[in-house]
Amino acid sequence: MRPLAEAYRRHDLLDVEPGAWAAVIAERADLAGVPHVAAWVENGRPVILRRSHPGEDGRFVPVGLPLPPRDGKRRIGLALPPEAVRPRPPVLFVEALAACPPAWAATLEALAILARRHGLAPRLFGSLLWQSLTDLPYLSEGSDLDLLWPIEGPVPPVLLDGLAEIDAQAPMRLDGEILLPDGGGVNWRELYAAAPGDRVLVKHRDRLALRKATDILTSGAA
Repeated sequence: MRPLAEAYRRHDLLDVEPGAWAAVIAERADLAGVPHVAAWVENGRPVILRRSHPGEDGRFVPVGLPLPPRDGKRRIGLALPPEAVRPRPPVLFVEALAACPPAWAATLEALAILARRHGLAPRLFGSLLWQSLTDLPYLSEGSDLDLLWPIEGPVPPVLLDGLAEIDAQAPMRLDGEILLPDGGGVNWRELYAAAPGDRVLVKHRDRLALRKATDILTSGAA
C-alpha cells in the first residue's frame, strides 16, 4: 500500500483542512501579508500537487498555489501532512467554456470536437483553471490556454497533429501536457516536434525522466 503522501499525482487538486492550513502558514514568515494566502482555504479554494523539491521530506504532500498577475504572479510552495488534505475532482475543459474569452470560441469548439473524436476528457490547468476556481483575475488578453490530456495507453500521433492544427489557427497559445498512464506528463509540443530517435522530458511528482518519443507514441494512426 502506498503511503498517503504518495497517493496523489502531479496536477491533482486537493482541499486542505483549515486548521492545518493556518498552522502551516503561521510557520512561514515570508507569507505574512501576502494577498489571499491566509484566507485561501477558508474561501473554499484548493491547492494543486506540485513536483517535490530535492531534499523535501517524502512524508509530506508537496502543494502549490499561484497568485494572480496583479498580485505578483508568485508561485507559493508548501508541504502539508497527508492527513490534512483530501482529493478534489479535476475541472474538466467542458465545465469552463462559459468563462473563456469570446475570441476563444472557435478554438474551444475545435478542441471539444478533437476530444470527443479520441474519447478524451481534457482537464484545465493554468490561468483558466485558477480563475474558474477562485473568481480572481488570472486571465488576460495574452494568456495561454493550458490543458491536460489524460491518456490511458500510447499517445496517438493524430491527437498531436490535431492539437498542432488547432494551435496554428488559435488566437492564443495552446499549451499543456499529455498525462501518461504512469502519472508522468510530457509537453505536447515537445512530443509533437520530436524526431523518431529523440528523447522527451517526462515530469513526475518526484522525478524527471527522459524517454524515447517512439516509446510514448503509437506506431500508427488512431
